Amino acid sequence: MDYQDYHEPVLARESVSLLVTLPGIYIDGTLGGGGHSLQLLRHLQTLNGDSLLVGIDQDTHALEAAGEKLGEFGDRRRLVRGNFGMVKELVEPIMRGTGNGLPVMGFLLDLGVSSFQIDTPERGFSYLKDGPLDMRMDPDGPLTAADVVNGYEEAALAKLFFRYGEEPLGGRIARAIVSARSSAPLTTTGELAEVIRAACPRKDLAIKTLSRIYQALRIEVNDELGVLEQALADGFELLSPGGRFAVISYHSLEDRIVKRFFAAKTSADWGPKGLALREPLKPAEAVLVVRKPVEATAEEISRNPRSRSARLRVIQKL
Repeated sequence: MDYQDYHEPVLARESVSLLVTLPGIYIDGTLGGGGHSLQLLRHLQTLNGDSLLVGIDQDTHALEAAGEKLGEFGDRRRLVRGNFGMVKELVEPIMRGTGNGLPVMGFLLDLGVSSFQIDTPERGFSYLKDGPLDMRMDPDGPLTAADVVNGYEEAALAKLFFRYGEEPLGGRIARAIVSARSSAPLTTTGELAEVIRAACPRKDLAIKTLSRIYQALRIEVNDELGVLEQALADGFELLSPGGRFAVISYHSLEDRIVKRFFAAKTSADWGPKGLALREPLKPAEAVLVVRKPVEATAEEISRNPRSRSARLRVIQKL
């Protein structure tokens, strides 16, 4: 099984229809196997005017799979390796290279780990399949989950589990990990899962705790929230007036960051209460395209359970 087997992107119809308005450059910052990019390119074909799809991913396997899937579109797509937090330095040379000054009219982020990565034991993302404690979205990244689990002090682990996993048993799990690694380093996802299960006072809640701890480790290893904040700021700056920014998030931590950023961009600053200004100190820079986040339909959830927690938010730059 490879990336080509994971063909159905989450909220594809909704995200593409809300994102694509005018011809220009569209950025898929989380290329994966190319599912969203395929739908974007097909939609762009229906518009009058030149368009270009830029797909970004830090996983070489994803780039190879997407290259095959999108091969029919030739030079209408550019696939580049990198982290979407580096979107400015990755896309600006492509913008200059187009020669005709194509504007950036759309930026899509489908956050989180891909289904392919989760289901590949060698990547170490899942507690369901034994594999090395890795969790790097970029296989060449400097930090692994094993480094965190075996190298962080107990207090740092507990803080990590509370902050990125919102796990109430974070302190208890951290103590259990430190105790277990004193005998020998934890090197596999299975070994870590055993320690966590043993530390859970209620075995019926172990699965939720495992999910939260693995999420926290994955976020730490890949600096997911820091990268997201950088991508939001730089991606919005790249957008031309009228361009749209769409983000699909899967858990409250990342969705909260997106919601706050979008709220800041769509709100005018009228200063302290009572000033009665004629004009705002700082006007809004964008408008909401949808007031409430778009969620997957029951039909999509039945086909793709991963879409159950997905939330799509979209703004348009003024």
